[in-house]
Amino acid sequence: MSAPSLDSFKVLTFDVVGTLIDFERGILDHLRAVSGRSRDELSDERIFEVYLKGRELHAKRSSEVFADVYRHVARELGFPDTDEAADAFQLSVLRWPAFADSAAALKRLRRHYRLVAMTNADRVAFSFYAHTLGTPFDDSVTYDDTGVAKPDPQFFAFNRGRQSAFGYKQSDILHVAQSQYHDIGIARDLGYTVCWIERRQGLKGFGGTPAPAKLTKPDFHFPTLEKLADAADAAFAARYAASAQRAA
Repeated sequence: MSAPSLDSFKVLTFDVVGTLIDFERGILDHLRAVSGRSRDELSDERIFEVYLKGRELHAKRSSEVFADVYRHVARELGFPDTDEAADAFQLSVLRWPAFADSAAALKRLRRHYRLVAMTNADRVAFSFYAHTLGTPFDDSVTYDDTGVAKPDPQFFAFNRGRQSAFGYKQSDILHVAQSQYHDIGIARDLGYTVCWIERRQGLKGFGGTPAPAKLTKPDFHFPTLEKLADAADAAFAARYAASAQRAA
């Protein structure tokens, strides 16, 4: 069965870190500055391998535990292992940059949809990311609200109940995300229509995101958020043109 048209949805739910916020760039830029090592000396893949293990060991609130994640990375890779270095990495997490297209694309998408953030970041970290993105969201669900992290189905259940209080059904929602592991696979299993923003298109592996057990084919697939906004604008323009033609 083919996916519905983009103009049939009322709500876009978004993964934030990795889809809208370029956490991989933030991690690599900070850790390379700390270490002074080039990619030839220390590959991106090795940094992400150690980072992912550190995040697995310290999986709680992102605005608190990344100092511990840094200490794990520092021990494994021989970086400065001081309180000052750990605190600096913790603060850098709050300043991770947005992808170049994120803010403008979200502004365009908000003309058509209710925008809801669904993030494993806690409320403190999310407040920084929302500001970086231009505060585009109508609603948000964070780790602090749910007490669990994606891909736990309870995270999605919490948001489904929350949006139903505003009159929206699951069929009204398109879930938009980069992570096959945290979002695309589980959302599809739960019956959502999904849109994969493949931020790592053309790159090897899964970077700073855990590898999924298998790749899930999405209903919609774009390399950037800008391309999703272009497609949404086109779908709604066609809808309005058809409506005007019928009224003529």
